[in-house]
Amino acid sequence: MLVENDSKKIAVIAGAGPAGLTAALELLRTTDVKPLIFEAGDVVGGISRTARYNGNRMDIGGHRFFSKSDTVMGWWQEILPLQGAASKDDIAIGRTAPLMEGGPDPEKTDYVMLCRSRLSRILFLRKLFDYPVSLNGDTIRNLGLWRMFKIGMSYIKVQLLPARREYSLEDFMINRFGVELYRTFFRDYTEKVWGVPCSKISPDWGGQRIKGLSITKTVVHALKQIFASKKKNEAGGDIRQKDTETSLIGQFLYPKYGPGQLWETVAEKVQELGGEIHMNSNVMGVNRSADGDRVESVVVESMGNDGAVLREAVPCDYFLSTMPVKELVAAMDNERTPVPAEVRRVADGLVYRDFITVGLLLDKLLIKNPAKPGTPESKLKFVADNWIYVQESDVKLGRIQIFNNWSPYLVADPEKVWIGLEYFATEGDEMWRMPDADFIKFAIAELNKIDVARPEDVRDSVVFHIKKAYPAYFGTYGEFEKIREFVDPIKNLFLMGRNGMHKYNNMDHSMLTAMETVKCIREGSTDKTNLWNVNTEEDYHEGKKN
Repeated sequence: MLVENDSKKIAVIAGAGPAGLTAALELLRTTDVKPLIFEAGDVVGGISRTARYNGNRMDIGGHRFFSKSDTVMGWWQEILPLQGAASKDDIAIGRTAPLMEGGPDPEKTDYVMLCRSRLSRILFLRKLFDYPVSLNGDTIRNLGLWRMFKIGMSYIKVQLLPARREYSLEDFMINRFGVELYRTFFRDYTEKVWGVPCSKISPDWGGQRIKGLSITKTVVHALKQIFASKKKNEAGGDIRQKDTETSLIGQFLYPKYGPGQLWETVAEKVQELGGEIHMNSNVMGVNRSADGDRVESVVVESMGNDGAVLREAVPCDYFLSTMPVKELVAAMDNERTPVPAEVRRVADGLVYRDFITVGLLLDKLLIKNPAKPGTPESKLKFVADNWIYVQESDVKLGRIQIFNNWSPYLVADPEKVWIGLEYFATEGDEMWRMPDADFIKFAIAELNKIDVARPEDVRDSVVFHIKKAYPAYFGTYGEFEKIREFVDPIKNLFLMGRNGMHKYNNMDHSMLTAMETVKCIREGSTDKTNLWNVNTEEDYHEGKKN
């Protein structure tokens, strides 16, 4: 048996990522429902996990712990409290950060949230530009007066003559930034991520990720920062930035050992409170009642101690799914309760982008530290960026993470720089099938080509492949409402999280869908509207209207 019989109501949860683990802990805290999590992989946290290699740790994808939701911000800090003393990198360069009175000391305990300063830039024309783009002297010098003139004129044009109706992500971005700025700083990177032209992507992606960002707001934010810097207290300011556009935030929380540390801690709490987490266990089938309006059990496939494949039908009172929608619909289709052909067609046509990250341990980087002389950041051995977007069209590399700046505790040797090179692929394509050793050579060659680091400075390397990292806004996505019309009436089925809802949600949005799900269960509601409204209602948008 995979699970023991229990007199409590049972909620089966597919997936031990942020949504699944949040739902499990909230069920245990606020209801008498027992959660049983079945995770297909061998680690918790989903894409928000921390990968480990030779004493170093990697954040797969880069996860800033920032939310406009006070509930989520408080939830995180309840699991891992904010630091009460300086971290070792802050001590080394004399940098101050917001501290919680009586909070833990990062040098003395592992269970702590750090407050990090955010810096990200764009690599374009072999030069580094601020992100979001700033209209400063460096930008003008790097782009040149003629390109700046064209950018300015195209922006003025869309402000005076609002552009056409938004049929695509390209339309969405041009309407907000003008055609020249879109082509200069947004198009190539975005097409690397998705593997198709922006003209083929739904504008919904922009609504999810950058709805509130504009040149005007970027400039206003920059001016506010100039004046706000004069008012900061000795601790370095306030971590609350609820009214700040997500793309403009200056500080964020971060677990000492990366995002996976928080989710590993949550998993421990779930088990301490009586929940169950079964690893390497796939939900392969979903059995519904004869009338199709309830899930009665799920079929779980796992590996026994003797290596034999075990299959078992696990009865449940609720089924909470964070598994990819395509896989969920396939699992629901059987002879007794078949899925309508049109729903199956739409589900089969959903597209995902996969993710490859190359970890490199280096002696040094060629790119320079952007910090002003005399500031604490100028004392850093390497650049101060958390990540760098690669807009260069002659390489496939999409983004570079510098893990030292996420947390110094991710890196075993502070004299080395530990970076992640991020590539976007489709499972089964040429990049995905490339042997790890060959892919590492390929990535190092690209890094050399764009003058970021030299091959002779590489000391260690590793590759990680992540399937279905990004639900895509093309394929049959435009018909997704047909899937909702099929799954929403199933009373005890709740879809949550990024892949579970096929929405490019941030981590906090995924958590909020889980919290809404538990609220429905607690109140006996079968109305799923509030779940789908997370990150579409005003309070959940990436940006807020004034």
